[in-house]
Amino acid sequence: MSQPARNQARSPVLDRRLFLSAALGSAALTACGAKAKAAGPALASSDPLPKKVPSGTKLNISSPLGSTKLGLQLSGLLGQIKFSVPQWPNLNAGPDVINAFRAHSLDLASNAGIPPIQAHFQGSKAHIVAVSLTRKPSYVFATKPYSNIQNVADFGGKKLAFSQGQAQGVVLLRALHEAGLTPKDVTLVPLTSDQFLTALQAGQVDVAPLSTLVVTQYLTKYGQDGAHQIKTDVVDLLSILWAPDDVLADSAKAAAIAEFIPLWAKSKVWIWEHPEQWIKQYYVKNQGVTEAQAKQIVALSNKPLFPPKWDEALAWEQETAKLLAQGGFVKSFNTDGLFDRRFESLAADAVSETYRR
Repeated sequence: MSQPARNQARSPVLDRRLFLSAALGSAALTACGAKAKAAGPALASSDPLPKKVPSGTKLNISSPLGSTKLGLQLSGLLGQIKFSVPQWPNLNAGPDVINAFRAHSLDLASNAGIPPIQAHFQGSKAHIVAVSLTRKPSYVFATKPYSNIQNVADFGGKKLAFSQGQAQGVVLLRALHEAGLTPKDVTLVPLTSDQFLTALQAGQVDVAPLSTLVVTQYLTKYGQDGAHQIKTDVVDLLSILWAPDDVLADSAKAAAIAEFIPLWAKSKVWIWEHPEQWIKQYYVKNQGVTEAQAKQIVALSNKPLFPPKWDEALAWEQETAKLLAQGGFVKSFNTDGLFDRRFESLAADAVSETYRR
């Protein structure tokens, strides 16, 4: 669950330099900066993936809000991992993940599609190794209390919470685009996603995109004061696993990632097929929400979908980069190079047909 914002909202003047500097904010991670010794021989990007994980191989894998590790544990798949995972850091925000990649303290991360674009723009080399597609909105636009905003067209002239380096930022840009608005038609208030909730509560922004977990709790508390959601069909299509190039250039770690991807996909399927257990063990016990709220969240969740081919994902990523370039946040580039297609079929091959299309 997102923690309440620690800082007050900054000036509503959008500082595009935040897109570059966001990944520098976690000093604790940079303190671990000594590059880890390679576990195996060098592996070129054109080489086939190794078939066997050498003994002693280690990967640090992000577990946002504890979900990745718990899903593997509850599904019985955690014990099938044949390499060591010394750490499962709770890293979710793209800038924090990029910072951990730079500090060589993280080998594999779960994110949306925008962090790899941000990393490329900052000169950090990393590649997408697994893709899951999202068909329903993962974020909901919520208004401040006592708001009369009824639809996205009403966003014109309003103050909108905007995180340049996270999925919520792209969802907002896509919603504006579909409504015929541009970033110049609104005031984008630069915040990180963990500041959105406090900014809404304090009325420092008119609208913020919140996760389904957070919006359920927010509206339970502030709905009686006029806070409400703005429904849209805007989705954040990509849920990915990605890794730094220096990790993928290590044959042992690349083999470990290739072994992990099928387990990751299977755990997502298990969560979908066991909603009651996930509600009790994750949302209620781990995240501290009520069972009623958890059922609302699960009702909004997406069936996992692992495409055998990444063509739709590649097109989506290119559209996202184009939107960011139009807003002046990045320079346009060909995003196809962000995907390591050696891993393309691994997730889909691990699940049944119903979870492939």
